[in-house]
Amino acid sequence: MNIELIGITVLWIFLYGYLIVASIDFGAGFFSYYSMLTGRKHLVHGIIERYLSPVWEVTNVFLIFFMVGMVGFFPDTAYYLGTTLLIPGSIAIVLLAIRGSYYAFSTYGSRDNKFYTLLYGGSGLLIPASLSIVLTISEGGYIVEHDNQVTLLYGKLFTSSYAWSVVLLALVSVLYISAAFLTYYADKAKDAKAMEVLRGFAIGWSAPTILSSLLVFFAIQNHNPEHFQNMMSLSWMFVLSFLCFLAATYLIWARKRLGSAFLLVMLQFAFAFFGYGAAHLPYIVYPMVSIHESITSPAMGVALIIAFIAGLLLLIPSLYLLMRLFLFNANYVQGKHHK
Repeated sequence: MNIELIGITVLWIFLYGYLIVASIDFGAGFFSYYSMLTGRKHLVHGIIERYLSPVWEVTNVFLIFFMVGMVGFFPDTAYYLGTTLLIPGSIAIVLLAIRGSYYAFSTYGSRDNKFYTLLYGGSGLLIPASLSIVLTISEGGYIVEHDNQVTLLYGKLFTSSYAWSVVLLALVSVLYISAAFLTYYADKAKDAKAMEVLRGFAIGWSAPTILSSLLVFFAIQNHNPEHFQNMMSLSWMFVLSFLCFLAATYLIWARKRLGSAFLLVMLQFAFAFFGYGAAHLPYIVYPMVSIHESITSPAMGVALIIAFIAGLLLLIPSLYLLMRLFLFNANYVQGKHHK
């Protein structure tokens, strides 16, 4: 395996980590607000708050690693995506700032302010929608280069069926992943009422997730036939993803082994996400940026690989320690840490 493949694989692992951790975070915000509207906040808010308190500060570490690494490994991406993503990226940064403000206000100010909770819940859906634009643009057809100036075709982007199918998949996936994890978390906390509410969310968002995935498949076939054919050659990964989905949904429905159910959800998205990424190669931005032509110098590439693998080896034990101390500590999970 050459430098560019190792580099993009390491970056894709970081992006997958962000996909899972951020989805739980974003979905929890939406469920917190939705439960307030439906009068069930007293059932699920404690579970959501206990999860978010120790975790929210580390969520964006994965995204920062990915963005820095992408520009470091493949400098051309900064040229093509830097200007085109100025507006969508700025929106995402503002929304992330709003979420950070909510954490501060909920910790040191009013915990039951409906306006803060609305901003928190709404940003949890708008952030993945804005970030999903990156995947949409990478399929090609939305960027033109003229006189050394890159322009994003907003009209074509906002009227594209593929773009909206990706946004839809991002939204429902966030809610499904979050609900699946929080169902397990509530069960571990022995909070039967919260578990039933969150289990209902997980089952309710399971069908939209798989249907929106199929919608993206059909949309890619029309938008980028070459990528679609590559995905078909890796169809076994998507079949395994679907089987993991069926197994996870059954376990959640049957209230059995909810920890295993969430691991299956992670595998479901891992197979689909890495299958999509592998089929997209060698292009990062089709057809302008290729990993073979846009890779940095070999010496820089090796240094970045070493640095990022070291960062990954440091981050994983840190997350494990965080989970042992807080997320999967029996007293903490059951809310006994205040006593």
